Amino acid sequence: MPASTQVKLNTGAYMPTVGLGTWKSQPGAVEHAVEYALKNGYKSIDTAAAYQNEAEVGQGIKASGVARDSFFLTTKLDNPDQKEPDAALQSSLSKLGVDYLDLWLMHWPAPMTKDTPAKADFSHDWLDTWKNMERLYKTYPDKLKAIGVSNFSVEFLERLLAVATIVPAVNQIELHPSCPQHDVVEYCEKKGIVITAYSPLGSDNSPLLTNTVVTKIAEKYGVAPANILISLQANKPNVTVLPKSVTNTRILSNAQIVDLNAEEIAELEEIDKTHHFRACHPDWTGFGSLGFPDCK
Repeated sequence: MPASTQVKLNTGAYMPTVGLGTWKSQPGAVEHAVEYALKNGYKSIDTAAAYQNEAEVGQGIKASGVARDSFFLTTKLDNPDQKEPDAALQSSLSKLGVDYLDLWLMHWPAPMTKDTPAKADFSHDWLDTWKNMERLYKTYPDKLKAIGVSNFSVEFLERLLAVATIVPAVNQIELHPSCPQHDVVEYCEKKGIVITAYSPLGSDNSPLLTNTVVTKIAEKYGVAPANILISLQANKPNVTVLPKSVTNTRILSNAQIVDLNAEEIAELEEIDKTHHFRACHPDWTGFGSLGFPDCK
């Protein structure tokens, strides 16, 4: 199917299909990237408290001069803040310099202490975190337009939906041809949960950028391999995607989406059978079996 420009959330709101990701984007560079992206047509910006760059993202938003109601803004509740979501929400709003979030995600279903380094916090249940996010969403509709989750496997989604009064609007997960997570994508589509794909290229200097299937399709359309990897996600009906860059030319290039045909999509989806990897490997030492499966 043709690539979409926006996806409808279960709240009735629309989320732009392509947004600027800021994971690993350093202060000093990320504010310029955000400013440049917004000035050049991007309608979605994604960050997180854990990235430690919310203030710089906020500076980029302000410097862009783009009206707040003309773009979609996402940030995430950090693991050590799961006991104090009220304060965490206010902190994110303050650092970003905005009055509201279009989307607020639980970054991981993994409460952690504020120690350095942080440790598993077994005194708190992440399901209680979600209940508090629901409370804040209902109490402050002017501050929170939607809530969702990130890095949730099917097992964790099932546990959440068994007690939730609000179905998450989004589940943000690592998603690329070598980590397709078909089970999560299919489950979320059935439940009306939009998927947001992070690390769509796989990783920095990803082997996917030189994969023969990817480069063949890129040559056909006269685009960079990165465009094909981003377009793969944008061609899915229930998926938004977050390419990340702090370089002007790449920020512009990443927004160039190609309409892939069914055969090309099928070829790209076969890559994980021979080239399978995951870019995000958090250290969950001390958490026991959290149920985070490898990519499927």
